[in-house]
Amino acid sequence: MATEPTPAQGEITGNVLFYSRPEPLTQQLHGKLGVRRMDGPFSFAKTGHVVPLTVGEFPVAALSGPIIFVGEEKTPLAVMGLNPGENMFVTDQGLFEAGVYIPAYVRRYPFVFANDEKAGQMILCIDRNAEFVVEGGDMPFFDANGEPSDYTKSCMEFCNNYEAERQRTMSFVQLLRAMDLFELKTATFTPTNPDGTAGEPQKIAEYFGVSEDKLKALKPEQLAELRDNGALQQIYAHLTSLVGWDRLIALAMYRNSQAPQAANA
Repeated sequence: MATEPTPAQGEITGNVLFYSRPEPLTQQLHGKLGVRRMDGPFSFAKTGHVVPLTVGEFPVAALSGPIIFVGEEKTPLAVMGLNPGENMFVTDQGLFEAGVYIPAYVRRYPFVFANDEKAGQMILCIDRNAEFVVEGGDMPFFDANGEPSDYTKSCMEFCNNYEAERQRTMSFVQLLRAMDLFELKTATFTPTNPDGTAGEPQKIAEYFGVSEDKLKALKPEQLAELRDNGALQQIYAHLTSLVGWDRLIALAMYRNSQAPQAANA
């Protein structure tokens, strides 16, 4: 999965989903730049079939699709597509489908914090390749005095809050790992044969999720701990979200059925 960037010589390295050219925001480099208003600002998210989530987003994100955990770090992700590079919820016009939750990770773009290890602090960066970052943008990064604009300050506050939620998410995941609640799960799809019988199940995804059996086996004091710190609510949101695999499959099947009609139109 993506790693947080590290600044060096005016640039930062590492792979961060959606950010192809992240740069530390400075008045010298970006004093004339800003963000241009667009009717469809989310085209960049079209390639994100999974998007990082913070734990506080679980209850509302669960209404849109599956919430899964991946990798050694058990990073929580919102599943937004069945195929890599295809977000099924972002239209060709750069908008999210109505009623779909837009993760904070997407909403903070083109801003992102990077860790300056030498200075021991976080620095605000932008993706210089974002299509709506332009010279003379509607929302400038800096004011006439060369100071961060109100827009930039509000975005910095958003990124600060996001970073706090990211740290809280790491603590949540660590608690689940300490209680050994994770198990490997598989999402499958059973197609229907031409004669109406069930075909061979097809694996769609493999991921980590909370084991309901392990959850039920916890001691009363452990369940009380999860309940009192709010983790139990987030666990149930994750478990409920997994029915969203059926929604994604149904949506994919519907779109595939419409594709021949569109080609013949």
